[in-house]
Amino acid sequence: MVESAIGAYLVNHSFTEKFNLHYWRERNDEVDFVIERKGKVIGLEVKSGAAGSASGITAFKNKFTPHKVLLIGNAGLPWQDFLQMNPMTIF
Repeated sequence: MVESAIGAYLVNHSFTEKFNLHYWRERNDEVDFVIERKGKVIGLEVKSGAAGSASGITAFKNKFTPHKVLLIGNAGLPWQDFLQMNPMTIF
């Protein structure tokens, strides 16, 4: 549910803040959300439960050299805090 809430939040902001929203997957690696604006790419991985594998972040960084990647959840930026901020602040 947390991932869906963050996705809906990002979709809503993508219209008002004018950024592109994507999902990335290659074989067994994935990044939940990829946002892009003015040539800057940011990967967002959501881990709401116990810390799990975030190997997708590493694969994404190696393939695309993004501006930054963020882990949202217990081991990173708390999802509650993310839902209270404007996503543009991470650019």
